[in-house]
Amino acid sequence: MAVHVVRSGENLWAIARTYGVSIQSIVDVNGLPSTSLIIPGLALYIPDQQPITRYYKIKAGDTLWRISLQFRTSVSSIVNANPGLDPNSLYIGQNINIPSSVRPQFSTLGFIVPGASQTILADLEKMAPKLTFIAVAAFSFTEEGYAYVWGDDAPIVRKSKELNVIPLLLIQNTAASGFSKELAGNVLASPTYRRNLVASLVNLANQRGYGGISVDLEFIPPAQREDFNTFLCELKAAMGYLILHVNVHAKTEDLPTNPIIGAYDYKTIAEIADIVAVMTIDYGYPGGPPDPVSPLWWIALVVRYSLTLIPRGKLQIGLPLYGHDKVVLTNQYRALSVLDAQNLAISAGSVIQYDSAARSPWFRYWKGTEEHIVWFEDIRSYIEKYRLIDLYQLYGATYWQLSLKAPQNWAYLDKVDVIKL
Repeated sequence: MAVHVVRSGENLWAIARTYGVSIQSIVDVNGLPSTSLIIPGLALYIPDQQPITRYYKIKAGDTLWRISLQFRTSVSSIVNANPGLDPNSLYIGQNINIPSSVRPQFSTLGFIVPGASQTILADLEKMAPKLTFIAVAAFSFTEEGYAYVWGDDAPIVRKSKELNVIPLLLIQNTAASGFSKELAGNVLASPTYRRNLVASLVNLANQRGYGGISVDLEFIPPAQREDFNTFLCELKAAMGYLILHVNVHAKTEDLPTNPIIGAYDYKTIAEIADIVAVMTIDYGYPGGPPDPVSPLWWIALVVRYSLTLIPRGKLQIGLPLYGHDKVVLTNQYRALSVLDAQNLAISAGSVIQYDSAARSPWFRYWKGTEEHIVWFEDIRSYIEKYRLIDLYQLYGATYWQLSLKAPQNWAYLDKVDVIKL
């Protein structure tokens, strides 16, 4: 695949001619607002028929010959793709590029919020070949632990099953003001309320045609760490054939008293759940200073720590379909899709920068006297995240959330074999 970063003075006509593609194909795959306006620093995905480069971590006993057989390529092709590589001095943990026609294979899960978009069913039809699961964010629970549905999930469940995408019931501890630590803590601490939550969740999942349950309980009080483990164990035992998917906040060490991550016992959760999704998003968080949403260096640390406790065949990582537009020196911000962020940079005439450590794009613009900094994702940052999935052979990725436009991400997945169960 080709990625072209626009330089000053370039236009789409010259770029299209260089790569032998049409201007309209570049516009369509990148969601550009017009054929006439681009800006320096803009990363363009160039549609082509070339396979994506695979990434591989050397293991004990590996030789380039064995690796070439595994990836159906040649030793000379691998050497050419890795300048300076000495075939006779490979070392364990070394990362190499593999030009190969063997496509990467992993699972994907898209979160979906009923009512978030008027075109969500049509969008789901387009994205379905690139999705293993969807998790429908339409459920919470009462103070006594009874799960209930608050959104119109039925059309989404029907459509996903028609399209061979497994729907999961997403349960969250949400109240009118957002995630409620009190709601989670009180229900988890009570054996009676836990039983109510387990029974009502399994009943709703079966009645409404779900293939499993995705648990997204956030800001659980650390004191309920063992209660959360007990709840998951009781839930899994009651679910039968249904898939148990558990979302956890990202961390690089275990901090049992931390109010955000303390309740997540990665090892025990992984022993109970079928899939564990670590939310490698919001490093740059709403209300905080301008920071990248999902910097690569941080995700790499989270993944390495997670793999000491979670089997790679169960581990998904979170990829954001959004960016943050923050007013400098204030707590003001707004979330916007990665496509809207890209096109905001174009309309504002801002030069897009690329942070080499975070492997993330960002830009600055002014609104009157307000200085705004926008961190978002583009094809370059997505490639780097998928490289981690490939390197560590993780189970896959999750996306928050499907109504947010990110055409470059979905275009990349055209070159991946998405697992279908």
